Amino acid sequence: MLEMFLVCLTAGLAAGIGTGFAGLSAATVIAPMLIAFLGYPWYESVGIGLASDVLASALAAWIYKKHGNIDLKNGSFMLASVLAMTVAGSYFSQYMPDLEMGYFSIFASFLMGLRFILKPVTGRTSFFTKSTGKRKTVIAVICGICIGFYCGFMGLGGGMMMLFILTFVLGYDLKTAVGTSVFVMTFTALTGAASHFYFGDITGMTPALFLCTLFTLLGSVATSALSNRMKPENTNRATGVVLVILGIAMIFEKIGA
Repeated sequence: MLEMFLVCLTAGLAAGIGTGFAGLSAATVIAPMLIAFLGYPWYESVGIGLASDVLASALAAWIYKKHGNIDLKNGSFMLASVLAMTVAGSYFSQYMPDLEMGYFSIFASFLMGLRFILKPVTGRTSFFTKSTGKRKTVIAVICGICIGFYCGFMGLGGGMMMLFILTFVLGYDLKTAVGTSVFVMTFTALTGAASHFYFGDITGMTPALFLCTLFTLLGSVATSALSNRMKPENTNRATGVVLVILGIAMIFEKIGA
């Protein structure tokens, strides 16, 4: 019981940091940690991670909205296309091999951390800086279809993909990109979690679900408020450091198992 509490505490707070600072999906941190340290199945771990994302992303989005850092128009169009594909991704995901996907999620979390440290996302470059509002909306919808399926299928990395699209493709500044990303992820995570719980079985995992949700929420609220006052490079690197440290710990845990 103590081990579960400590794992959920660490995973939840780390996920909250990633959500508040970089719009990262909580499942990116929580799922691999539940797999590595508690031996939970991959599919159900992703569901718990997505469920933990709902309230954390909602409150983070509200804080970013207070600071004027959300694009509700294009965010809503992207949201519609993301949700349509999230359920489909969740359905096909249940047929993937548990062990291999678990290892993949652990290494993916570590690699994302390196990405944030070595090349922080600043939102200073865009492939479509001269695009009209209508063209950006079309791009947002098309990208949302791909992101939605990936979020439902993998459960992790969706927030980072959205951040990449909003900054490098649509030309948002980082704070607006993160705010819009967590707004979309609120509903994406809710849909994905419901789908994973419907197709999967979380019997005996309810305490972990509650604890992860609570600690992710606390971490997200604290870091969202800080993020609006910090330089984008610093928030990215802080997220990266957390992911790399946890990634190394998870890799060694699985090697020693």
